[in-house]
Amino acid sequence: MTTYRPKYITFDCYGTLTWFQMGNMTRELYAEHVPAERMQAFIKDFEAYRFDEVLGAWQPYESVIKNAVERTCRKWKIVYDDNVAQGFYDAVPSWGPHPNVAEPLVRVAEHYRLVILSNASDNQIQSNVDKLGAPFHAVYTAEQAQAYKPRFQAFEYMLDQLGCGPEDLLHVSASLRYDLMPAWGLGIENKVYVNRGYEPSTPYFGYSEISDIGGLPGLVGL
Repeated sequence: MTTYRPKYITFDCYGTLTWFQMGNMTRELYAEHVPAERMQAFIKDFEAYRFDEVLGAWQPYESVIKNAVERTCRKWKIVYDDNVAQGFYDAVPSWGPHPNVAEPLVRVAEHYRLVILSNASDNQIQSNVDKLGAPFHAVYTAEQAQAYKPRFQAFEYMLDQLGCGPEDLLHVSASLRYDLMPAWGLGIENKVYVNRGYEPSTPYFGYSEISDIGGLPGLVGL
């Protein structure tokens, strides 16, 4: 088993630590508009448009969500409702952690400095972080970096703020395309993939794989 000894353990938040509930909300909010047998395809399109929205110049996360909802509705020939789109954004701060997150994080935090780099707005993230129940050395957002992951600028902002290099990090995420692929491109060699089933494992990008955060302490010698 690989054992890491980083200066910082950095985390994606939504989906990795916090239970990301966009899919469940979509099923509820669009149940009357999308047949059940086609709902997964609708959710996939919504996810794809959210990803596309973060690839350009920074815009507020509220705009990311609303633009993605509008584009998905247009593709599916559904009338766009701004109140429904706002509901997605407003719900984010209420989301809590995945099971088996708090205890391993607390244990690891006794020995390592924990950091979050999140595709979030400043006015959202602290509520989610508080629900994780563990101490964090720093929390950085896309709003602060003026760029969303997977753009390198987001990671470079974190590195600048921490005053360290890629070799000093162990980056942990449940997403390859948002986190682990750009981390690989930036030369962050130490990575952990939390395989929650969102994306297929792709070992080419060089990471240790765990099924939940409960596997993290063992990777850092605890």
